[in-house]
Amino acid sequence: MSKKIEHVRAEVLAWYHEHGRHELPWRQTTDPYLILVSELMLQQTQVARVIPKYQTFITEFPTVKELAEAPLGDVLRLWQGLGYNRRAKYLHQAACIIHDTKMEWPRTVKELQQLPGVGPYTAAAICAFAYNQPAELVETNVRQVVIHHFFAGQKTVTEQAVQKRAQQLLPRDKARTWYAALMDYGSYLKQQYGNNTNKIKGYTKQSPFKDSNRSIRGAILRSLTDGQKTKQRLQTELAPIEPVRIATQLQALQAEGLVTKERRVWRLP
Repeated sequence: MSKKIEHVRAEVLAWYHEHGRHELPWRQTTDPYLILVSELMLQQTQVARVIPKYQTFITEFPTVKELAEAPLGDVLRLWQGLGYNRRAKYLHQAACIIHDTKMEWPRTVKELQQLPGVGPYTAAAICAFAYNQPAELVETNVRQVVIHHFFAGQKTVTEQAVQKRAQQLLPRDKARTWYAALMDYGSYLKQQYGNNTNKIKGYTKQSPFKDSNRSIRGAILRSLTDGQKTKQRLQTELAPIEPVRIATQLQALQAEGLVTKERRVWRLP
């Protein structure tokens, strides 16, 4: 197996050297703040959509200080088009914690997970890309590579088996380059051969976005980027969405702190 590991590792790195997306803006930095911005933006969002948003965002908020001092509403306005607006709120909260407490950026997976919205994957990504630490980082493109090279003939495979093989593949001193290579190579394999991650036991597809509560929440926030509005105005603008669904999502957004209400008017924080 060691020869197989070495062969696959060499193949991935050679492919990345020739075809990798070395120009991606978040690959030009080791700043943990900028890595966090990119990772939260990239969650369930295509790279092509993230690039211009990332560039605009870091131009407006180049450091933790600028982000922490900005109103959440301004952050949400810049976030529009990415979806999953909780991510913007978590990013803002994390910046406030770092800035207000004057703390140093955490350098371990465990410590990073104390920040809002930073789970095991995001924490591991920061450790790998900011600090070049050999953290365990398994996402869809990494799974794609592992399954293609080690489990192609199997109908099903466990997540534990994929993670074990991913750890065996990791060059301990090249985590930053290795994970960038895996993500690009995995994306290439998916385009060439289709998605093979449905072989993983327990695999479930993401629910459709159209007509979902997520889509209504996004529509409300997009509308409020133009300015404050009454519920009646929102219902008119968002027709034919049912008014009761709009009202329900307004209440949910308010509970999460993503919108505020003053008398009869709704607005971004």
